[in-house]
Amino acid sequence: MKPSPHPSSGPERPAPGLPALPGRRGFLGGLLATAAVAAAGPAHAAARPAAAPVPPNAPRATRPLLLGTYTSEAGGGTGIGTAAYDTATGAITPGSVITGVDNPSYLALHPSGSTLYAVAEQDAGAVTAVALAPDGTYEVLGSRPTGGSGTTHLSVHPSGRWLLSANYGSGSVAVHPIAGDGALGERTDLVTHSSPPPGPGQGGPHAHQIVTAPDGGHVLAVDLGTDTVYTYTLDESAGTLTEVSRAALAPGSGPRHLAFHPGGRFAYLACELDNTLVVCAYDPATGALTPGPGQSTGTGSGTSYPAQPVVTGDGAYVYLANRGPNSLTRYAVEDDGATLRLLDTVPVGGDWPRQLALSPDSSLLFAANQRSSTVTVFGVGPDGSLTAVGDPFPAPVAVCVLPLP
Repeated sequence: MKPSPHPSSGPERPAPGLPALPGRRGFLGGLLATAAVAAAGPAHAAARPAAAPVPPNAPRATRPLLLGTYTSEAGGGTGIGTAAYDTATGAITPGSVITGVDNPSYLALHPSGSTLYAVAEQDAGAVTAVALAPDGTYEVLGSRPTGGSGTTHLSVHPSGRWLLSANYGSGSVAVHPIAGDGALGERTDLVTHSSPPPGPGQGGPHAHQIVTAPDGGHVLAVDLGTDTVYTYTLDESAGTLTEVSRAALAPGSGPRHLAFHPGGRFAYLACELDNTLVVCAYDPATGALTPGPGQSTGTGSGTSYPAQPVVTGDGAYVYLANRGPNSLTRYAVEDDGATLRLLDTVPVGGDWPRQLALSPDSSLLFAANQRSSTVTVFGVGPDGSLTAVGDPFPAPVAVCVLPLP
């Protein structure tokens, strides 16, 4: 892969081949069993302490946590990391590694919960399916080429029948069919963002995200290189995309990732090159996205390189990861999603927060910190305030964290 023209990706990496199929290995069962044992091994495997004692009557449960990394980068991982987190305290306990998966820098779960999908962020971009069995084992089902380079994001269509992926290096988006067992079929479509021309300082299109809108009727692709968000309809019989709308962002803004308000009428778009968060109106009938003015990240002077917004399940708060100052910005959501009010910023406790994830009940927020190779955890208060939980959890070149329901 050629070096990225912006700082969202790591340094140049070799292009490893597609992963071979390993045998079956212990996964969920062993992971959750490990969580019940105090870690007494080396420092890199230490469990995270809780920020404060938990009341005896507090509900307790341990759930799996999956970790994306770069396997071709110095100090990176050897596959998809597994861990477990305490839903009451946020304490993380390490597990094993799902091997046979190259450069899994972004992860997504099938709606059934039975299959995990990972990108292979490399010159010959690919997507990989991993079956998660009820008996606590996993099996790598194989990979499919995306037809582009630097595959950096993927998501599963709500129907569970299609996998959508974004190729950063080549500025294209791809569609793969999902079989009944979760395995991937041959690509059914590949669309390259050939217009408008690249924005200032960009050598071409750079598709950074592809998601389905809450209405289920439209697919949106965010392209940092062309400063554009493209809206498509997906033919659910043929697996093909048809463009129906596009939203132009400010030249040189570098749109990266968006997150929808649960009401489905607004989305919040992080623009990493001009340090803004943009509130966008969304029309479910047409798929049109209408960006508003860029809003401050609250990080002061300097470049903040905002990476990703997340929205609490009740739609009351938005959080934004800022890689430059290594902070998290908190916004209050007002006017049914149409307005954001900046509240504060807090240190993320790591270096270069690449990706954020909320626990299913929005009581915990996880940050994957790429340069410090850590995951930091925050408790989310009733007022949306963030309180750091314990010490940073060591995770090799952590670029994605996925708490499972």
